[in-house]
Amino acid sequence: MSSTMRLRATSRLVLAVAAFLLAAPASLATEKISRFGRYEGYSEAIYDGIERTSRYVTGRDETRLAVDVILPTRNGKVAEEPLPVLWTHHRYLRSSDFGGQVFTILGLVPWLQRLSNHGYVIVAVDIRGCGASFGSWPGLFSEEETRDAYDITEWLAEQPFCDGNVGMFGRSYLGITQYMAASTRPPHLKAIFPEMAVFDLYDLIYAGGIYHHDLMESWSVIVHHLDGNGDKVEGSPTGPWAMMKPVAVDEDRSRSLLEAALAEHRKNRDVVQIFSPMHFRDSVDSVRKSRLYEVWSPSSYLEGIEGSGVAIYHLGGWLDVFTRDTFLFQHNLGNPQKLVMGPWFHTQSHAFDQGAEAHRWFDHWLKGIDNGIMDEDPITYYVQGAPEAEAWRSTSKWPLPGERRVKYVFAQGPSGSVESVNDGFLLATSYMSQGASSHDELVVDYSATSGRVTRWSNAYGNGAMGPAYVDLGPNDRKCLTWTTPVLTEDVEVTGHPLVSLWVSSSSGDADLFVVLEEVLPGGESRYVTEGALRASHRKVGEGGYSTFGFPYRSHREADASPLPEKEPTLVSFDLIPTSNLFDAGNRIRVSLACADRDNARTSELSPPPRVRIYRGDKTLSFLELPVIPAAAD
Repeated sequence: MSSTMRLRATSRLVLAVAAFLLAAPASLATEKISRFGRYEGYSEAIYDGIERTSRYVTGRDETRLAVDVILPTRNGKVAEEPLPVLWTHHRYLRSSDFGGQVFTILGLVPWLQRLSNHGYVIVAVDIRGCGASFGSWPGLFSEEETRDAYDITEWLAEQPFCDGNVGMFGRSYLGITQYMAASTRPPHLKAIFPEMAVFDLYDLIYAGGIYHHDLMESWSVIVHHLDGNGDKVEGSPTGPWAMMKPVAVDEDRSRSLLEAALAEHRKNRDVVQIFSPMHFRDSVDSVRKSRLYEVWSPSSYLEGIEGSGVAIYHLGGWLDVFTRDTFLFQHNLGNPQKLVMGPWFHTQSHAFDQGAEAHRWFDHWLKGIDNGIMDEDPITYYVQGAPEAEAWRSTSKWPLPGERRVKYVFAQGPSGSVESVNDGFLLATSYMSQGASSHDELVVDYSATSGRVTRWSNAYGNGAMGPAYVDLGPNDRKCLTWTTPVLTEDVEVTGHPLVSLWVSSSSGDADLFVVLEEVLPGGESRYVTEGALRASHRKVGEGGYSTFGFPYRSHREADASPLPEKEPTLVSFDLIPTSNLFDAGNRIRVSLACADRDNARTSELSPPPRVRIYRGDKTLSFLELPVIPAAAD
């Protein structure tokens, strides 16, 4: 046994003895509590401060990466014993100069201070081509970046401040890099806590085959600014992004190394230039000569992630851009896992103590503390609209084992609830005769939009203080709508809605945007969830992963097929999963538009196409909702 290993073994023994003594009868005044969102009494906050240092660490290809190391201190003295390390592979500056004041990762993720006080080393690393790190950024989650994650993990494990147990944390880009790191199977990476992360890169950028331009263009402006390349793109970031600047490492007192790193960032690629021409899943990038949607997508590395054995706590939000992705990760991996899905947009996680959950998770997997977290149901979710005391639920399986798939048929109106193009009815019945050729027709209105503050815009920080969709009623007037009669009892919908449409288009194609809404007695219509599909991308194929039995779209160029102009064609797709209690006295509505101006790019034709949605006996269009048994009964 090496001297380093003996030191770690001795330190673990000392910590175990200390834990035993802390648990002795004289200390029983502190009750042990470990349950969702609450964690007390399993360890003591023996540290009261921090010491931050920064340095360069050289990767296997000699690229120097900027690293912050934050060690816990007690009475001003740095912890002498090796401790577990939690680190993040950061796209948005490991430390930032914000108006002359330096903010570290502890300032950006406040719950990390709790873990530092309880004996964790916190580390943040600028990815290559970002912040003070050297190199250039090839694009999203590149092979080079992922190899860096392996190297950093193993470098950390060898440092005297580390006891050999390494975990990772972070949201969005910082969550995705955790899955990518796990796919390389670093021996010392034991547990990760990824929040709101992409599963399938194509389904983010071309959701349903439709380019989400606002998300990509706005994000591009932000990262070019952070990389020191703001002059390379049009526009400037707004809000806090505009004030953030990279911070040099300790050894770089003259900032000459930072300036040299920023000069190398001039070679960074622009995501808009990369992806806007790549319309299909199998499109090939002109620079790297590869299918980037496959090479850079976490869904392509499920075997490696599962083979790593890394324990994974997935965090998602019902109003996040990655809601479906969070469930797909949990569904397709066999690792030790937990999942929480709350009532959040991308920049939120209020309504529960995230620090307590992270503390429980890492104590169990990095310190070996038996706190019972793995004895609980693996999935915890929040029912939006339910009474607060009853909103949090848990389950052992997803989709919920007892859900009833209830069909709501599109029928002739008027429902009298909205002055839409057709004002149709949405009826909870498996069949009703409507004739052989009934249909609703929409002349495409390119001004239709779900709004400027949406799950898509919030993914790049728009409305970070708590956005909400505006009343969708005004937009519904530009759409086809189908609305239920007033509900006589509560209806709880939890799971994946599915829409089946018989459709034709005068242009040979149609971008179909379907929104599920809850209509209040006064007429206000609230957003619940959505789904979209370009009809020419309707081809169903076999994917490399399970989609809960819902259609998997190949989105390959050879599979694209125009819609017949006058022949009804069946198009089915699932909406982003949700959990919502529709109150008695309200209504359920489905709206259908063929454009979402502020969020997705639809080619504008003149004259605008005419799109028909059929509802005849042999062309029955409907919405299928996952209604929980109690509500259905």
